Amino acid sequence: MKLLPNLLALAVLAALSAPVQAETEFDVIGGSEISFEGLIQADYNGFNNDVANLNGSAFDGKESDSQIRRSELVFKGKGPGMWNWVLGYDATAKKFLDANISYKFSGFTAITVGQFKQPNSLEELSSTKNNDFISKSMSDNMQAVARRVGVSLATGSDNWTLTGSVFGRELTRNLGEGNGYSGRFTFAPINESGNILHLGLSAVDYQAVTGIAGMNTDNSAQFRVRPDADLSGKRLIDTGLFTDAKRIRTIGLESAWVHGPFKLQSEYMTTNISRTVHPDFKGDSWYVYGVWNLTGETWGYKNGVITTGLPDAPASGMWQVGLRYDKADLNDGSVNFVNPASPVVTGVMGGKESNWTLGVNWYWRSNFKFALNYVKVSSEKYITKTSATYSLDPAWNNKVVNNFLKDDPGIIELRAQIYW
Repeated sequence: MKLLPNLLALAVLAALSAPVQAETEFDVIGGSEISFEGLIQADYNGFNNDVANLNGSAFDGKESDSQIRRSELVFKGKGPGMWNWVLGYDATAKKFLDANISYKFSGFTAITVGQFKQPNSLEELSSTKNNDFISKSMSDNMQAVARRVGVSLATGSDNWTLTGSVFGRELTRNLGEGNGYSGRFTFAPINESGNILHLGLSAVDYQAVTGIAGMNTDNSAQFRVRPDADLSGKRLIDTGLFTDAKRIRTIGLESAWVHGPFKLQSEYMTTNISRTVHPDFKGDSWYVYGVWNLTGETWGYKNGVITTGLPDAPASGMWQVGLRYDKADLNDGSVNFVNPASPVVTGVMGGKESNWTLGVNWYWRSNFKFALNYVKVSSEKYITKTSATYSLDPAWNNKVVNNFLKDDPGIIELRAQIYW
């Protein structure tokens, strides 16, 4: 596929023309100042497979993939008065983004009705166009609740925020479902220009509903995650489908520290799935990473979220390097090898995975970003010798110790991005 080279060429040509504003004023209708925003991302993933074919479940020999990752179009309205609204759509994913109306009682207190990101996870609430790494962490992709239709009330000040929400399904059919509620509290004991310390706590509790054969089914849940590669067709760790799940509860801790051109960020999430027939399941994950702005820029802080600014020198751009360690544990059980020929599994053995990601970002001018990541994956999952996946390739025997399959691929990722 030639999507990535074509987008790169488009970015170069556009950059040589008149600069585009980060937000384009569209019109004023009924006292509402309407603006138009957009985001286009093209991704390439190159897979250095170890055992599983990350490009899909079939052994087709293809070890790379490329596609338009996002094509987001967003209209925003400011006014009349203290009213604001937003309507966004991703043409690639064919789903609605933020689609809500809000009323500000003051500079920090507001009520929002419609679809919006739920108040959980610092990484999830951060702007997609400014992701520090091409793929968000396993914690965010697996455990964070993204956009749902609901009502939220938020308040705070420059140094703290408190947000509560009740929600239902996602606006686009057959995506996220499950009625629930969530809350997030953040505190920044240090909040100065180029010197920020952020702490946060969040909780989300919702009904267990999972898509099966293209339809959402009650009392079902499944936790699995891609190996920090959005285009991977394979998940290396997976709890399997629970058909007796009742509710899903996730607690999240978050922190971030900014000092000049350096940023450290970390989150921990633990999830409990209550079940009616089998024992409850518990899994957790966490990440920690650092980013260094080689060109000297720093970060901002607004409404409990770290913000990324524009390059100080648009012509040469802003250069960043980052390193992330990311870990997830979906094992909540044990294996008894008293009889090696017939091990006894108790509980859920979904697997463990830890990844290192090394990344370079280049923000060029006001509307372009290019990113290069390398991900080194280390995973381990219990597997039976009679499973179909195990028997596909006898060479897997070399990667199995006491029925635990080790799969340690490497992944190269590229992204070209245009936003306005």
